[in-house]
Amino acid sequence: MQSLPEIADFLKQGLKRQHLSQRVLGERAGVARRTLTGVLSGEADYKISTLLSLLDRLGYELAIVPKGAAAAMANDGSFQPTAPAVKSVVDVARERLTKRDSS
Repeated sequence: MQSLPEIADFLKQGLKRQHLSQRVLGERAGVARRTLTGVLSGEADYKISTLLSLLDRLGYELAIVPKGAAAAMANDGSFQPTAPAVKSVVDVARERLTKRDSS
């Protein structure tokens, strides 16, 4: 999974598989209704602790693996690693130096 909408779809599928309502999942996970609605919309940003709690109550856990290893884990081979979306501190510093030097 590479996006909030993909995570939301995964969580919604988990709800269906376990025949749970959003209300029950929220109560079991200790997540407010409004927060859960935001998570399941695929548009709201949320805390990692919220995701961990929801996954736990659905019988899943979060595993972080190198991008290359994730391709091997995809059942259908569809996972393609992406370039980092967030600039590192080093990237930001390099950009600043480049701008300063070109001025």
